Amino acid sequence: MAPPSETSHDQSDNPVPLGQPRDPGALSGRRIAVALSGGIACYKTATLVSKLVQQGAEVRVLMTDAATRFVGPLTFQSLSGKPVLTSVWQSDDHPDSQHVGVARWCELMVIAPATADLIAKLAHGLTGDVVTLITCALPNQTPLLIAPSMNADMWANTIVQKNVATLKTLPNAQLIGPDDGWQACRTEGAGRMTEPEAILDAIIKQLKDR
Repeated sequence: MAPPSETSHDQSDNPVPLGQPRDPGALSGRRIAVALSGGIACYKTATLVSKLVQQGAEVRVLMTDAATRFVGPLTFQSLSGKPVLTSVWQSDDHPDSQHVGVARWCELMVIAPATADLIAKLAHGLTGDVVTLITCALPNQTPLLIAPSMNADMWANTIVQKNVATLKTLPNAQLIGPDDGWQACRTEGAGRMTEPEAILDAIIKQLKDR
């Protein structure tokens, strides 16, 4: 079944208008980890991974079990050209400590979508899945971009906002969004994941001078 249609992202937030080409190879050779938690916005992340690869980036995709219920790992393996990590027990290319290896390998990590559950786990240091485990192992100097995605009432929840405030205290973390707009629950409000093009622009900006 096709994902619900959503309203267009406000282009005024983007340095490059949506739909216009960016400099080819703007991320040539840059190493980026893209992590997904379980939300309907996972389908947007396929577009983000494709655009990162088109810009020359090397991409490793990490998925929680819940994320694989929305989009299959094979989709991201095809787009990235690399194995997708879905378990803390995988050892594809770092047999001794995959989570530490990937955390040290990447120059930037982006979590999109970041659900209320994933945000809570990060805020409290829980590491029960491959996404939170690698995030915890990320060096403090490595940029971490977090793109929240959830129902408007969940986003407004006091506990969620306290957890978000905790993440904002991390020295390397930056939140992208969420945006206002049409949501999968067929209502409008804050909580919609920022569009892939805007996340791509934020990644390019973070890595431009590094």
